[in-house]
Amino acid sequence: MAALCYHSAAGATRLEAVAPSSPCLGLRPSQSKVMCCTSSSRWWMRRRRWEGKATSSISISSRARATARPALFSPVAMEWQECTTELEVDVPCSVAYQCYSERETIPQWMPFISSVKVLEDKPDLSCWSLKYEVLGRNVEFSWLARNMTPTKNQKIHWRSLEGLPNRGAVRFFPKSPSSCRVQLTVAYEIPEILAPVASALKPFMEGLLLKGLERFGTYAKERYDKIPQP
Repeated sequence: MAALCYHSAAGATRLEAVAPSSPCLGLRPSQSKVMCCTSSSRWWMRRRRWEGKATSSISISSRARATARPALFSPVAMEWQECTTELEVDVPCSVAYQCYSERETIPQWMPFISSVKVLEDKPDLSCWSLKYEVLGRNVEFSWLARNMTPTKNQKIHWRSLEGLPNRGAVRFFPKSPSSCRVQLTVAYEIPEILAPVASALKPFMEGLLLKGLERFGTYAKERYDKIPQP
């Protein structure tokens, strides 16, 4: 099929019939869908342009829907629990703070901590081990913890770097010259083995922490009684 091509020369315009693959149209044989500019051809070209816009719109809409489709596999955030307990002990804040600062002695009074080892070259780091029967399940965990900058006689806090995810803080509030209130808060990611009993885990852990503080109070009082009083 031939097509019409406009030529401008010497101020005049003329029409010339050319083949679809003519360089005048800049088309290759495979691109020969541009027809002559008759009224029916103009209608056909408008229709082609409309179809092209509709196809483009559908394609963009499809891509948008594909982009908006939620991922089949989304990461699931593990559940955390936070436990807090407190107890008044018969020692000054300074003594309670000092006793709690000695991390390697913690297994002597905290029932579920089996060992704590402070790293010699990095004393702010310590390796912890937990071995205990929790709600009928024998569990054993370990982690590396970093002690954050403390506030002397007021606050000790830490967070784990490796192993069982956990963090916590112990705070000391003076009650009298010879007594203080110790508040212990521990937060941890519930291990998979304990997920089925998660609802019962928090009260169980708070009971263990309270038992630990009671033993800590006895331990600190024995230490305090050995200090010569003025």
